[in-house]
Amino acid sequence: MSAPAAPADGVARYEAILAHAELELELAGRGELTELAALGERWEQLVAELPARPPAAAAPVLAKARLIHDRTRIELLRLRETLLRDVAGAAQAKRTAAGYSGAAERPSTPALDRTA
Repeated sequence: MSAPAAPADGVARYEAILAHAELELELAGRGELTELAALGERWEQLVAELPARPPAAAAPVLAKARLIHDRTRIELLRLRETLLRDVAGAAQAKRTAAGYSGAAERPSTPALDRTA
């Protein structure tokens, strides 16, 4: 009975990778970047425990984990684009407000004294 448990144990490592990938996707989808970054060390531990060649039974689990990983990457790219758009909008609003207040005409730093 020990022999059937060994393949299941080998696949269990890959299922842990899949569960980890699912958690990463969930966190990325919610924009929880600090929590997502904190998972990096656990990912390294999971990968370090894997054998050089995965068992054939792990192929479907690895394929699913790869797809989820790709979805996470896409989610992070979307989040990045949203953040960049927000920053650009804030910068535009600041320039507009400065223009209305006349701040655009005044230098924000004192003029350089070239005689010193």
